[in-house]
Amino acid sequence: MDKSNGEFRHIVRILDTDLEGKRLVPYSLCGIKGIGRRVAQTIVATAGIDPRKKMGELSDDEIERLKVAISGAEKRLPWWMLNRRRDLLTGEDKHIMGSDLMLKFRDDLNLLRKIRSYRGIRHERGLKVRGQRTRSTGRKGMVVGVIRKKTLARAGGGKGGASKTK
Repeated sequence: MDKSNGEFRHIVRILDTDLEGKRLVPYSLCGIKGIGRRVAQTIVATAGIDPRKKMGELSDDEIERLKVAISGAEKRLPWWMLNRRRDLLTGEDKHIMGSDLMLKFRDDLNLLRKIRSYRGIRHERGLKVRGQRTRSTGRKGMVVGVIRKKTLARAGGGKGGASKTK
């Protein structure tokens, strides 16, 4: 193996995220929020890095090229590959990565709650949002189960156990 920096890095830090050094470069980039396999392969190709290399084998120069490619990925990706098309406030097509993605997601949910939309109310109450059935699924957190007649009869609260007296 040809190592220009002379050492193997077990952790490489890009976009405030620790990436595994023992994984291949495209798959290691998938550890960053907002970067999937397809976007990672596009970024690696535009940076001019061998996709068969492991992340820990990259030199400082190659890591810098990777960071530049990640920062300019929005311009190189086609519109259908972007994760934030027609932004609510600006109307632009964007690709958000890292911690910014979670902040935007939280802001979107807060906006839905604030304008009291149906989806926002469902999010507030912890119910299903996208039209799924709720009759028999999604019962986490609540009391689940059916009280049997025999159990009710023993407790004295059911219909079957009480006898009529005149």
